Amino acid sequence: MSDPQKRKPRSDALKNRERLIEAAKDVLGKGGPNASLEAVAKQAGVGIGTLYRHFPTREALFNAVFSRDLTDLVEIAESLDADDDTVEALRRWLRSNVSMVETKRGMLGALSVIMTEDSRKAYDAEFALIRAALDRVIARGVAAGQLRPGFSPDDLMQTIYAICYARQPGPGWRENVLRLLDIFIDGLRA
Repeated sequence: MSDPQKRKPRSDALKNRERLIEAAKDVLGKGGPNASLEAVAKQAGVGIGTLYRHFPTREALFNAVFSRDLTDLVEIAESLDADDDTVEALRRWLRSNVSMVETKRGMLGALSVIMTEDSRKAYDAEFALIRAALDRVIARGVAAGQLRPGFSPDDLMQTIYAICYARQPGPGWRENVLRLLDIFIDGLRA
């Protein structure tokens, strides 16, 4: 008899999980750490029992959303190598970060409380991949004369979060952040 713990999830279960993560990005991002999990389930088109089967705690759901966004940022960062225009490649990656921050603003307090040593290690590994990809793009851009020297991937990440959190959420937040990011990126040109 097969061990139920080692069975591969059914395709409909995987689809439900994906829908729950997408719904949680929206609902939790807008409603903060106290947003209704029932609203997440409803937006995903599943029952609350299905949500709890996939994510037994609110923290598990938060971690899944954050982990998904980091994975997406890693993939985008790694795809930047294919772009000959390093300035536009960095702009595209930073703009993707704005979407993540926009989603996470409502969840940040909860995320800082629920971070475990294991989740920190997983996130550190993903951030290391992002740094390595950005470092390659920066080095290539400096060598090609497209980017000025003297800045690092950490400088980029600190700047994006500083710009995002310097503004209060509300109407026009995204447009203001993107405008400031464009000014910052244009300042990195050689």
